[in-house]
Amino acid sequence: MGDHVYVTLRDRPGSGSPGRDVVRRVSSTVVLLGIVSLLTDVSSEMVASVLPLYLTAAVGLSPIAYGFLDGIYQGVSAFVRIAGGYAGDRGGQPKWIAVVGYAASALSRVAMLPAAGFAAITAVVTADRLGKGLRTAPRDALIAEASEPSALGRSFGVHRALDTFGAAIGPLVAFALLASVPGSYDSIFVVSFAFALVGLAVLVLFVPNLRTATGAARIGLRRAMRAVAGRPLRRPLAAAGLLGLLTVGDGFLYLTLQQRDDIAAGYFPLLYVGTNVAYLALAIPLGRLADRVGRARVLIAGHGALFACYLLAALPVGGIGLTIGVLLLLGVFYAATDGVLPALISRLVPAPARGSGIAAVQTVVVLARFASSVLFGVLWSVQGPGQSLLLFAALLVAAVPAAAWLLKGVG
Repeated sequence: MGDHVYVTLRDRPGSGSPGRDVVRRVSSTVVLLGIVSLLTDVSSEMVASVLPLYLTAAVGLSPIAYGFLDGIYQGVSAFVRIAGGYAGDRGGQPKWIAVVGYAASALSRVAMLPAAGFAAITAVVTADRLGKGLRTAPRDALIAEASEPSALGRSFGVHRALDTFGAAIGPLVAFALLASVPGSYDSIFVVSFAFALVGLAVLVLFVPNLRTATGAARIGLRRAMRAVAGRPLRRPLAAAGLLGLLTVGDGFLYLTLQQRDDIAAGYFPLLYVGTNVAYLALAIPLGRLADRVGRARVLIAGHGALFACYLLAALPVGGIGLTIGVLLLLGVFYAATDGVLPALISRLVPAPARGSGIAAVQTVVVLARFASSVLFGVLWSVQGPGQSLLLFAALLVAAVPAAAWLLKGVG
């Protein structure tokens, strides 16, 4: 591809002709994994964009019950994230661990068809999130293995941009299906399964089976776990957990906007589109910025955008301008944190234990967000969404300086 093209493809770090600016290159493996995530996110976001309204309006869940289910959606993957990361490290072939995770999530799409009632839906959501937990760290380890150390933020940004492009398309597909056949949730589940299946095929057939470093088998289980639990990760893990505890689930934010602005059910998926478009536009620029000025700084700044998002969503009166503002700020938050955090962590642990290190911080984040969803659901039932968001905003103001101190000198 020509020099004028932003992404130049290559297979592994260090390949390519001498004298070329390797920092400007992104591995073909990263792009292929981005395409897999794009297709998978079309699938998952089709379901996710209708799930809050489906569960509260169609199924009839209370805010507390929805908070618990949203917590499951956010946090159950924690139970297998470290196992997935370690399994990929131990065998040195994380691709096939990721394949199992993607397959489990794909099957959960069709399992939504017969699911009825809280228990059945919870079981299906759990299976989907376990699949996500199993695949995420091995996939991110592949991205790190295929990337130059100086361009990790860019590589994760490119991957997240492709991922988020799919996340923007998914709600549009769901919106089109609901517009064609109002209340046709079954059609959403079937089409979602088809996209997931194509993504799985791309992973199996086209993504190279890179062996990550020497594998934890060579350095030994105890040494790998010491690397993950060692001093370099303690402060970042604490900071990630603290900030994750004060991150309200997207579904709650969108339900708040839907109730405040009386948004029709058919238009609900479009809220996800607004956030994902902002994320898509900013993922690569903020990844590049993180490489230049420090990943910890960009991560902290992203939570400033989340604070502003809470304040706008908590206002008693809204309108299209304020709603768009909330969606854009939420997209800024994800662009500044979602790819930046694994890029930061991947440089703090030895390469053979990289997947385990990324999994460790992801586990802390999803467990914290599980607690956040349950807590916010209870607060919503007691005092409503507006006051609950203001309380979370106040706590975030106190947490951000503490997290900045914990991340001082890191990344």
